[in-house]
Amino acid sequence: MKLRLIVQFDSDARRWSAVFPELPGCATAGDTEEEAISNAKEALALWFEPSDVPLDKDAKVLEVALP
Repeated sequence: MKLRLIVQFDSDARRWSAVFPELPGCATAGDTEEEAISNAKEALALWFEPSDVPLDKDAKVLEVALP
C-alpha cells in the first residue's frame, strides 16, 4: 500500500507540517522537513496500531490486507 504524505512549511508556525490526507487525524510536524517526515512515519505506525474495542460476544475480529 502506498499513501500520500503532504509536507509543507508553515511560515506562521515556522515549522514543517506533514499530513496523510487519506487518514483522518494522522498528521504531525517538525522543525525541519526531515524531522516532519520522520515524525510522520511514527504517526502512521501509531494510526494503524490496534486499539481495544468492546465487542458483543457474537462479533468476529478479522484481519484484512491490501495487495
